[in-house]
Amino acid sequence: MKSTPPLLAVLGLVAAASLSADDARAHWPQFRGANASGLSAGAKPPVKVGPGESVAWSIDVPWSPSSPAIWGERLFLTTYRDGQLETRCHDRSDGKLRWARGVKPESVEDFHRSDGSPAASSPATDGSHVVSYFGSFGLICHDMDGKELWRLPLPLALSAGQYGSGTSPIIVNHTVVLCRDLYRFSSLLAVEVRTGKKLWETPRPEASGSFGTPVYWNNAGVEEVIVAANSRLKGFDLKTGKQRWVVENVTGYVCTTPVVADGMLYFAAWSNDTADSPLPKWEEFYKKYDRNQDGIVDFSEIDEASIDYWRGVDANRDGKFSKEDWDIGTTAAKAVRSENVIVAVKPGGTGNITDSHVAWRFRKGLPYVSSPVAYDGRIYFVKDGGIVTSLDSKTGEPAYVQERIAGAPGSYYASLIAADGRLYVASLPGKLTVLKAGGDKPEILHQADFGERILATPAIVGNRLYVRTATKLWAFGN
Repeated sequence: MKSTPPLLAVLGLVAAASLSADDARAHWPQFRGANASGLSAGAKPPVKVGPGESVAWSIDVPWSPSSPAIWGERLFLTTYRDGQLETRCHDRSDGKLRWARGVKPESVEDFHRSDGSPAASSPATDGSHVVSYFGSFGLICHDMDGKELWRLPLPLALSAGQYGSGTSPIIVNHTVVLCRDLYRFSSLLAVEVRTGKKLWETPRPEASGSFGTPVYWNNAGVEEVIVAANSRLKGFDLKTGKQRWVVENVTGYVCTTPVVADGMLYFAAWSNDTADSPLPKWEEFYKKYDRNQDGIVDFSEIDEASIDYWRGVDANRDGKFSKEDWDIGTTAAKAVRSENVIVAVKPGGTGNITDSHVAWRFRKGLPYVSSPVAYDGRIYFVKDGGIVTSLDSKTGEPAYVQERIAGAPGSYYASLIAADGRLYVASLPGKLTVLKAGGDKPEILHQADFGERILATPAIVGNRLYVRTATKLWAFGN
């Protein structure tokens, strides 16, 4: 065995020490960074970013809406290429590919043809393990150099509306937590990160589909995992998976991820499902679409503009719609009424805490896909159309409500992130706007057009900002 040259050993120790001096600056370990907060303490990314401005490097990457996870000098992505689900590791200094490990599924989950991908979930890392989730395969774990450590195959994901998987795994206290809220057979799953051994799995029969990522909350000394779906926000014991509390009457169809800040829990979402059931009466549906009057609505009888939505009602995936599908779809939703709202939840509650522990509610300017960010005593969120709202995080009092970002219309899928007194807001058509935090209205500091769509949430580490577009991965800053 060859010995390490003394100088190289010293340089290695210096590099390791510089990375570990401030974990917040060196890591962005999962979707939206530490605990999905969208924050990176001490980071100072550039203000003027875009093609031709502050570019450190850019590389071509296969399409996927998943976001980067970063640890030290390694940046991780998931992709779908040539029939394989891939976990990729890039060098953070220059973007070069360090390694790529693929797995070929037996079959691929249904996914939205324009916005989705079988590799839509972002990876998670703790500095020793890289865990990726694919709805078409399950969980797979590699070490930092690409060696496979374990895999946990799971049944093919049947997502609500057949949009594909959207949730991402998280790693908390050596535990991987994954929320598989599917059209049927939903559950919250925990496995040991070092071995892949299943620790617990909690069925969620009321959750007929959501796309948000779980978050961790130390709730008055109890470690919890928080998830939202079907008009309910719930807290589960991290060690046992047992449900501890529920807040009812929130958004029904959930795409966003909750936020923990200053000891409080915040959840904001909007959807067009605000009734007791997202489905009309069966009689109304088959009278509209049942052209041959046989009591069954076949796929061929649905117009092309509506089929992507209505195929999600087909619970048994047999290519036709029956009254049985309606009965399954309405059972889970009928007990609780949905409401588009942002709620602030106080710690310490157990049981049904809808009335006792909701500090405040607010009902305007709510986001559909983009998750909010809590920063310097405020909550910020963006509604499709580029409409921003800012509230006081303690009281819910508005600083400004539904202010439009000039020059950046369209939908917003990427979640908000913040650093160094600024918000970074990316629109689906490809406009990245840098806003000044605070104030009584959104002040634009910079705006760039990437010329292609942005679905992935950007990442911030140290003095760099990372943006994934439809075809590229960009790094900005020194």
